[in-house]
Amino acid sequence: MSAETPQGRPTAVLITGGAGFIGSRFARRFVEDGADVTILDNLSRPGSEWNAAELRRELGGEVRQVTADVRDGDAVGAAAANADVVIHLAGQTAVTRSVNDPGSDFLDNCLGTFNVLEAARGSGRDPIVAYASTNKVYGPLDRLVVAEEPFRYRLVDRPLGIDECQPLDCASPYACSKGAGELYAMDYARTYGLPTVVLRQSCIYGEGQLGLEDQGWLAWFVRALSAGQGLTIFGDGKQVRDLLHVDDLFRCYEAAMTRINVASGRAYNVGGGPHNTVSVWLELGPMLEELMGRSTEPHFAPWRLGDQRVFVADVTKARRELGWSPSISPSSGLRRLVDWVRATELPALP
Repeated sequence: MSAETPQGRPTAVLITGGAGFIGSRFARRFVEDGADVTILDNLSRPGSEWNAAELRRELGGEVRQVTADVRDGDAVGAAAANADVVIHLAGQTAVTRSVNDPGSDFLDNCLGTFNVLEAARGSGRDPIVAYASTNKVYGPLDRLVVAEEPFRYRLVDRPLGIDECQPLDCASPYACSKGAGELYAMDYARTYGLPTVVLRQSCIYGEGQLGLEDQGWLAWFVRALSAGQGLTIFGDGKQVRDLLHVDDLFRCYEAAMTRINVASGRAYNVGGGPHNTVSVWLELGPMLEELMGRSTEPHFAPWRLGDQRVFVADVTKARRELGWSPSISPSSGLRRLVDWVRATELPALP
């Protein structure tokens, strides 16, 4: 499936945060589709310089790299001036960092998103703006009935997971800043007619993900196990997440762009759904140990602020309106991630 919009295949794509895991993966896919790709990234996240160097090595001049911050409205405006599509991935990505430095989180996520939307509006081209949000906007979901089973938690009354009718409950500075960005993105469709779409992403993983302990945890587990480094599990290891491979995520962005006449001004849950769930250690741990041929005894630490015992995205709306559903199983995707880590000379763990 090509990244076609109702107006045809995009000729110019801007990816903010394009030197991150998802952004660099998307850049490669858009180049394959024949688009002129620009990435904008301030290279502040660990691993982003490595990703940027890999893009230069693999694609050379096919990806234009702009080293700038989304806090800088002028820089964003210049980068977006000729874009048909803006994929807005840049921002602060961890609950823990938002708690420690809420001011920077606000500037990265609120001001940064505002600058992206204004740049798109000011370009006069009405580009599609796809905004990467998060399941954290739903909060801890602690009012839902959750059953504790031997190896996992289960939502008693939500067999398909959490749908978009669930009220937002922004329970950390990170959730607040991402939720505010959502509201701005959706209102720019209503007030200015800018074609925007919000994608509330769940647990995204895959090849190319370096991972850190506080964000990108699944790749962090794989890299730490591969290096023989100890792991810390926050909580009891029974908390459940739905895993979505990054290539399935890209297909969802494609689908939203293709059907932007339907998707504009709307929000969609984008996760693995009920068929791609795993508990973060009691089920995932044995899977990884078997794939990697080594075992470990993790250290268990207290739950973190806003952590959800269960998050499973109900992706019915995306399937119905966008024609999208996940296709890569956790067993297949994890094997691909493990093989990539083993085959790639990666930067040292932080």
